[in-house]
Amino acid sequence: MKFAPFTFEFEALPAPLPMARATVDELHWLAAAVASARAGGRLVALWGSDRRDAAEGALVVSAAYALRDGLAWVDLPLQHHVLRYPDLSHVFPAALRMQRATVDLLGIEADGAPDHRPWFNHGAWPEGMLPLRSDSVGDASTPRNAAGDYAFVRVEGDGVHEIPVGPVHAGIIEPGHFRFSIVGEKVLRLEQRLGYTHKGIERRFTELPALDAYRLAGRVSGDSTVAYAWAYCMALESATGCAVPERAAWLRALMLERERVANHLGDLGALGNDAALAFGLAQFSRLREDWLRLSRETFGHRLMMDCIVPGGVAAEPDAAALSRMCAQCDAIDAEVHALLAIYEEHAGLQDRFMTTGIVTPELAAQLGLTGLAGRASAQAADLRCDQRWAPYDALRVSMATRSEGDVAARVGVRFDEVFESLRLIRAFCAQLPGGPLRAEVALPQHAAFGAGWVEGWRGEVFVGLELGADAGVRRCHCHDPSWQNWPVLEHAVIGNIVPDFPLINKSFNLSYSGQDL
Repeated sequence: MKFAPFTFEFEALPAPLPMARATVDELHWLAAAVASARAGGRLVALWGSDRRDAAEGALVVSAAYALRDGLAWVDLPLQHHVLRYPDLSHVFPAALRMQRATVDLLGIEADGAPDHRPWFNHGAWPEGMLPLRSDSVGDASTPRNAAGDYAFVRVEGDGVHEIPVGPVHAGIIEPGHFRFSIVGEKVLRLEQRLGYTHKGIERRFTELPALDAYRLAGRVSGDSTVAYAWAYCMALESATGCAVPERAAWLRALMLERERVANHLGDLGALGNDAALAFGLAQFSRLREDWLRLSRETFGHRLMMDCIVPGGVAAEPDAAALSRMCAQCDAIDAEVHALLAIYEEHAGLQDRFMTTGIVTPELAAQLGLTGLAGRASAQAADLRCDQRWAPYDALRVSMATRSEGDVAARVGVRFDEVFESLRLIRAFCAQLPGGPLRAEVALPQHAAFGAGWVEGWRGEVFVGLELGADAGVRRCHCHDPSWQNWPVLEHAVIGNIVPDFPLINKSFNLSYSGQDL
């Protein structure tokens, strides 16, 4: 199988979307990144694996690229005595934190990378602990480094001082440390330190049966449980060659769009509240609660957790439930249009939203901003439009984009996506095909690879899956779009005042848990 920018051959992965995988040497590893960038591609994910017990007999670093032709997965096996590989951060800046994570998890390092500080390791791991290596050892009495040793970048000059925020916050949000360098109230620099919620999920995948691990995938980031479960199941179905029944594919998309609407309703209310419009929070919270309650009545869970399973779905709405969902879409549509008018006509709200937290299209393209935040900065990428899989191939999705790149643009994208998702849900309910809900997934008796790639509400969710010869999970890498977008938030806040940071931060609404695996 050929991908346009590459000269080497790929092995096709059975999947609803065009996906393929190739093994390369060091020279082609870097050349693949350069070719992808020149072709307008995106780095979707970078991760490492321990395949010393497999055919490769080595530690391996992998990268997945989004191209016009589909998804290209590139593997580079490393020599036993040289656990280094060429740095990609000068081609795709988003690779830097992913590369730092591979050092902590596997001890493989990007040669020439500009930043070698630990990412997941906050000093609590034993000396020598590399969680994803099969031979990892460590003395629990000897921490690798002290938690306070992290070398934040210092900004110096007349009147410059720092404001440390977190990692423990005043609300129920997950932990993350934000170090502001400011003059007066103006932010000169923001540096993040995340990784506080590292939970060992990727190692846990290897301890679960492949047919059961979808439940863990659905808990990587609770607000995206449908997207992660679908991506994992797509990867498993890709590795096993399982064809999902048409009815199941439509129900998966129905749940994915309901997840998208639920999150956008919550964010639109929170954004209004952060700009002192408590009325917006109250109204959108009411709508979101009604939305989640109908999801629970229809699918058995407010977030539709564990409803997408290998081979299909586990829950099926009856005719009455489909009718209730259509009626709810009509009601929500009218109320959100009314709230949109209030938001657009509220001078104080627009004053806080407009020109705040700007990410220009040029910067967004350079840094790899993705998902809804990317679309608000003229990065027109949406898998539902670019790589249409069933049932999106039967329903043309209208992509929501803006070019201003400010908080107002990110709010506008959310409003547009709510209306489009409501339209899609109505169509799914009205045109839902008949047939079975689930196909049998037969695990292979040999090593196999599969990939899942789904446009979640925040952006593209990727799962790279490796099955061993015993049909167990040898490696499962789940990738959240927050990996790409957290570094861009550091740039978005520069030049703004400190009180606007919560508003800018919420306009991105990135996941801690989704990238702190």
